[in-house]
Amino acid sequence: MSENVLNGITDNEPQIVGELIARYHNDVCGAQEYNKEQLLYTALREALYYAHSQYIFHREYPSGKGFAVLVLIPRPGNRIPAVVAELKWDKDARGPIAQIKERHYTQKVFEYTKEVILVGINYDPKTKEHQCTIERVCAP
Repeated sequence: MSENVLNGITDNEPQIVGELIARYHNDVCGAQEYNKEQLLYTALREALYYAHSQYIFHREYPSGKGFAVLVLIPRPGNRIPAVVAELKWDKDARGPIAQIKERHYTQKVFEYTKEVILVGINYDPKTKEHQCTIERVCAP
């Protein structure tokens, strides 16, 4: 299933990624812990476990005007786009992508690759719905 998450990101299938993140979120959280923001991050990390063979993971990656929640830099020799992921809680799925752009989280990432996939995930604690937005950007 983890391979499907990475494929969903690289194939620009946000609905599939959102559904898979929801499944991982259900798997890693107990009923009393489900609505804790940190566990959404944990679910994302587990959902991307397959990507460890192709990427180096960076949590709270300093770049631009802040810290990206999760950045995946391609391992040497892999000519694939990097991934910058941002999570939001009880907001809109477009909000994380806007934050990545406004705070220039891709700034340092472009030192490693010329293409970056932006992934924004929002979780609504009332409905337990996971929304995802995906966008590709190229180095200026």
